[in-house]
Amino acid sequence: SMLADATTADVLFLGEQHDNPGTHRLEAATLEGLARRRGNVVLAMEMFERDVQPPLDNYLAGRSKEADFLAASRPWPRYATDYRALVEFARAWKWPVVASDVPRRLAGLVSRRGLKTILDSIGAADRAFAARDLSCPHDDYFARFAKTMGDMPSHSGDSTKESAAQKAATIERIYEAQCIKDETMGESIAEALTRAG
Repeated sequence: SMLADATTADVLFLGEQHDNPGTHRLEAATLEGLARRRGNVVLAMEMFERDVQPPLDNYLAGRSKEADFLAASRPWPRYATDYRALVEFARAWKWPVVASDVPRRLAGLVSRRGLKTILDSIGAADRAFAARDLSCPHDDYFARFAKTMGDMPSHSGDSTKESAAQKAATIERIYEAQCIKDETMGESIAEALTRAG
């Protein structure tokens, strides 16, 4: 029933708990089911960052070996067990795979120094790896995010030395890092949808 509905969708999001093998089996089964029902599928993956799109494309096209692709693409630690099947399935069906996420190093800089500071200081080449339009509204998502983060131990390593204002500033920067990731992945998906027609 889910696959019948998914077949008619323009975009299908599958959420996962990264360390749960069941969700990875669901992802593989979903791709297999879509392949039986339609041919025009594009797989966008959070697990690859925009700056590794060229080595990913080279591997999918058969222009490089898997070892070279992996050496150039910074795959997640559990790539072999959790995500390789998805990439290989897309490769066999000649489907594009989109490296949709912002590079971790940029998100990490945002979480340490803030979004505006980083956007004002990075070069054009790095800026192209993040979404063009970035906003981090203080909406319901922010409120839930801030509560969850506020309930966690300090991100500075020592909660006894962090004032309420410092903790709020830390949460704000981490939220901005999440925003740059979310909006970059969203933009990557929107661009893939436009290219696919």
